Amino acid sequence: MNKEITTTALPAGAAAPDFTLKSTTGQTVNLSDFRGQPVVLAFYPADWSPVCGDQMGLYNEMLPEFKEFGAELLGISVDGVWCHAAFSRDRKLYFPLLADFEPKGAVAKRYGVYREADGTTERALFVINAEGIIHWSYVSPVGVNPGADGILSALEELQNKKEPK
Repeated sequence: MNKEITTTALPAGAAAPDFTLKSTTGQTVNLSDFRGQPVVLAFYPADWSPVCGDQMGLYNEMLPEFKEFGAELLGISVDGVWCHAAFSRDRKLYFPLLADFEPKGAVAKRYGVYREADGTTERALFVINAEGIIHWSYVSPVGVNPGADGILSALEELQNKKEPK
């Protein structure tokens, strides 16, 4: 059953599709609510997997750096809100995890990162600028934590574009 899974993530320059998803806080989150500031979307396959736990834990530790750039971090997977709530509480995460649960993977599909054969998402990162345009996107191998260097570099580029030379 070793099917090759291929997805095509939206590239830099594409408009970031708006969405409304339920959050661990019991609220709904709209991407458009964050217009005027950078947003980091971190799609990940599933709560409770070792790599996902490490990745989300790292981003939790990096929140002060993301905030220095005025960026909001949103984690997204196909898990439901109750699973997210337990995972977030267990890992002491201080950023919203959004449930792309029903219809399953609908947002991931719009971003080109839904893994149809697995029913999960790619381990994909998007940095969206204040105008809602994707500035940077990256898809990591599912078993590899992509770290935060690419996110920080993209946020730095965005900040440098805003500063008058």
